[in-house]
Amino acid sequence: MNLEEYKGVYVFAQQVDNVLNSIAFELIGKGKDLANDLGTDVTAVLVGSDVKGLADELAEYGADRVIVVDDPECKEYRTEPYAHALASVIEKYKPEIFLVGATAIGRDLGPRVSARIHTGLTADCTQLEVGDFPINPIPGKEQKHNQLLMTRPAFGGNTIATIACPDFRPQMATVRPGVMQKREKVAGAKAVIEEFNPGFTPDNKYVEILKVVKAVSDTVDIMDAKILVSGGRGVGSAENFKLLDDLAAVLGATVSCSRAVVDAGWKSKDLQVGQTGKTVRPNVYFAIGISGAIQHLAGMEESDIIIAINKDETAPIFDVADYGIVGDLNKVLPALTEKLKSELAAK
Repeated sequence: MNLEEYKGVYVFAQQVDNVLNSIAFELIGKGKDLANDLGTDVTAVLVGSDVKGLADELAEYGADRVIVVDDPECKEYRTEPYAHALASVIEKYKPEIFLVGATAIGRDLGPRVSARIHTGLTADCTQLEVGDFPINPIPGKEQKHNQLLMTRPAFGGNTIATIACPDFRPQMATVRPGVMQKREKVAGAKAVIEEFNPGFTPDNKYVEILKVVKAVSDTVDIMDAKILVSGGRGVGSAENFKLLDDLAAVLGATVSCSRAVVDAGWKSKDLQVGQTGKTVRPNVYFAIGISGAIQHLAGMEESDIIIAINKDETAPIFDVADYGIVGDLNKVLPALTEKLKSELAAK
């Protein structure tokens, strides 16, 4: 493999029902940072049917070029045609870096593509940067420069591993949604749009979709919330979440939770913040009855303001909190809710 042939940062721009997933914009944002370090540009790869119209939106979020694979075979996501599409793009254009969102689709697609093109894949990354590998020079071993250093939690979040792929290209990673920040949208920005179709020959690996059943939910995506009122095991019971609901109602906030709450059956999985849940970046994050285990912090420590309420003054959550209240949440929350209600009413 001639590594010098591989140039550019590419990202998979995931769309469903011709609506781009926010992870596409987050990957472009991070891709721009990596591309600037490498002196190259960012290309978004858009796969679907009748999706060319989405290319301008990708440009507005920073894509320099958009490669569009548009074919009826890609109308709904299926592993085989999508894997064929991405592998064909990689084989033709030879990107140095290829990023995929660690969504349900990306977790299925990324490993299949990396195996097909014979390169490595670092899954569920929380940090990406360009640097030297090995990070610390080892006598007698060549230190390679401008490598993609892919950082991800390991062993249940108890340690952090930084991984590189120095001998194969592209360097591939899946990235957790909500971890990277998308850039400000620039209305009217344009990108070079190139259509590419590798040809699809259905075979016995092509799944036939008989029916698509969409789940109906009125739950707000916690990753989009500006204010989150999050509860942990310390809330005590599912019924006690009424205190959090009341506070959230006053603030126009969304209620979320820790893994312990989901495991106890008090709240649904889609409200979970943390290493095995969602990564959030709200303006304000209330951590109520949450001890602050590293697995939970991984999902919310980038919040602008963190307010912790816990009766244990030694709880690790206070180490990352901007404001902390030591006390019984059954007394603190009603008082706080009433105070905020009266203050907001006065305005």
